[in-house]
Amino acid sequence: MYILNARMIVKQLLKQSGSQARVRLKHRFPGGRNVGGKYRISDHSVTLYLYEIRKQCRIMFGSASLSLCKQLLRIVLAHELGHAQDPQLSELSDSMDACESRLDRSRLALQIEENAWNYARQLLPSASMEMLEIVAGYSLSAYREVIAEEQARQHIA
Repeated sequence: MYILNARMIVKQLLKQSGSQARVRLKHRFPGGRNVGGKYRISDHSVTLYLYEIRKQCRIMFGSASLSLCKQLLRIVLAHELGHAQDPQLSELSDSMDACESRLDRSRLALQIEENAWNYARQLLPSASMEMLEIVAGYSLSAYREVIAEEQARQHIA
């Protein structure tokens, strides 16, 4: 049932966004990390990891009900489509690759993620906003923590 709902959500959001990205549905993210979605710039594709999205639902919202999982899948997909549709992504990625400073690299990574979340905010209806802000906050906090730690480390040195 969840896979059928996922396919419908993918079809709806691709149509709504106008994105030409290819979307794949898989069960688990390889490597043990809890990643719900991944955009690959090399082949303009998004992969959604359904088990990981259910797990994220349990962690963030205390439930993996079908309704919550569908909402979270929609949010994760909107975010990944944000990467796919980001006109700055290639330039930001190239800048990140050329960076020698961990702090600058972290700031660029945060900018890439913020761009994708801003796109998701525009794509999704206001009914999803509260949940989207929780998910975006959770996602962005890791990037912001790295930046704060690096700034503190540089200040001490």
